[in-house]
Amino acid sequence: MTDKKEQILFAALKLFANEGYKAISTNKIAKAAQVSEGLIFRHFLSKQGLLEAILEQAFEKMNELFLPIMVETQPKKVLEKYIVLPFEIETSEYQFWKLLFKLKWEIEYSSTERMKPIIEKLTWVFDQLNYNEPKKEAEVLSHIIESISAGILREGLDSQLALQDFLLTKYEIRNNASKNR
Repeated sequence: MTDKKEQILFAALKLFANEGYKAISTNKIAKAAQVSEGLIFRHFLSKQGLLEAILEQAFEKMNELFLPIMVETQPKKVLEKYIVLPFEIETSEYQFWKLLFKLKWEIEYSSTERMKPIIEKLTWVFDQLNYNEPKKEAEVLSHIIESISAGILREGLDSQLALQDFLLTKYEIRNNASKNR
């Protein structure tokens, strides 16, 4: 990828994540990236094409993060990896996650289909652990982790550590005695 293309992607990601997709013009992106507006159209054809390129990068990062969870075969290890996941994301990646949250409300963008494999894996976990309603339990945990992730983006990592500890204890991954770090 060319330096100019990376500059455009970086500037657009930052602007979209902080100000919203609809609020940002390609002219503003061009100024932030220090390139001509025409170069944006040459590389991405449209503002929508630029957003899709950013989302493709975000989904690649998401797949990398989910891979250790998907290949894990021990149910409790799957839960542990899933619960600690938001706390292990590099702060340099926060813009991608912030954008995904913003898009859910701004353009009613849904990543439900992309989350389906993780929900299926969690359903398998809760089935293996003999929960009464494994799919509902998986969906609830997914919503909790999404909420924790949003909290981390808004208020910082430390604001959500108590919830991580709570979940690790709730699912008997960490006992109460070892919960104090």
